[in-house]
Formats: sequence, structure tokens, C-alpha cells
Amino acid sequence: MLARRAVHGLYAITPDEPDTAVLLRKARLALQGGAQILQYRNKTADAGLQTRQAQALRQLTREFNATFIVNDDPGLAAAADADGVHLGGDDGSVPAARALLGEAGIVGVSCYNRAPLAFAAAQQGADYVAFGAFFASAVKPGALQAEVPMLRAARTGLNVPIVAIGGITLQNGAALIEAGADALAVISALWNAPDIERTARKFSTLFSKASS
Repeated sequence: MLARRAVHGLYAITPDEPDTAVLLRKARLALQGGAQILQYRNKTADAGLQTRQAQALRQLTREFNATFIVNDDPGLAAAADADGVHLGGDDGSVPAARALLGEAGIVGVSCYNRAPLAFAAAQQGADYVAFGAFFASAVKPGALQAEVPMLRAARTGLNVPIVAIGGITLQNGAALIEAGADALAVISALWNAPDIERTARKFSTLFSKASS
């Protein structure tokens, strides 16, 4: 892994896809559409399939010079030579992940709807924090609800990038960017779209409009 990458733009989180060829085809479309970050997340795969898919996605993201993150598992992230790992509440500490990935590795942390968790994670060395779910999510229907005012308030004090997640669509994403989100983590609205590449491009355009 080289110098730590910026966390910004469309953050595409993979669906639970058992067919690696299908997964790679969909991921390629998202990257062609401008996804800057790809997170490998497959809750249903066994360890062998996870390793094969993570390694294949690592090669694909290199082709596009995109950032590759592995969900939950610092060991898998290290084995796949990923750029980093994303930690949930039960996935271990930031220092432990840093020990596996090295100083150049990216360590992100889910902070749900709790700003104090985000400030604590940043103090422990997290490279970015994630808040959500901001909207109803088909992937996590029972997820804790995060509020836009909380995001806006946290942005004023945090010195690390913020990723917003949870039910994000082309219709509601701009409001989260305006409130301070540096990246939008998207699952259903991207992979269930009839044209993945076009949808990824539209999400990416939200960021260029915000900066203009």
C-alpha cells in the first residue's frame, strides 16, 4: 500500500453476490461511472469465497486507481493488500487494525448516529468516520436513524472525512453533501439500477455540483 488515499466521492459498497464474475462486471461498471471508493462487503460468503472475491476486486480497483476497502475484517484486508478496512462496532479497535495494515492503511469506523463515537474514533487514529442510516435502508431495515443536523454539527468539529450511509439515493444525496458528507456510501440505489455506470456517474456529479 502506498500513501494514504483521500476519502471523497461515491463510495460503492458491494452487494452479497456469490458469482464472482457477476460481481466484477457490476463493480467495473460502477468504477467506469466514477466511483472513487469500492468496499467489499459480502455477509453470506464463506472465507474462501471472500478471499477470492477480495483479491479479484483489488486487481480491478488498481486498474481504475480507485480506493479499495474491505468491510469488517482487517485480516482479509491485509491478505488482499487492500487500501484499508471499515470497522463496525464489533470489529476490533483502530490501533489493532492499524497494526495489521500499517501506517499507510485506511481505517474507517461506523459511528451510526452518535457523534461522540466519531470524535473518539478520530482521536484513536481513524482516517474517516461513517454516520447512518440517514434514510430507510433495504439492506439494514432496523438500522439506527441518523439525522442531518447531527451530521452538520459533527462536521464543524471533526478533522477527518465523513461518510454518509443508509438509504441514499440520487434524490436525497445532495442534502447530505451540503450538510458536510465527504462521501456517499451507496448499495441498493447503485446495484439495483438498470444502468449501473450511468447511475454511478450521476452520483459522482452530485459532488462536482456541490463544489461549483
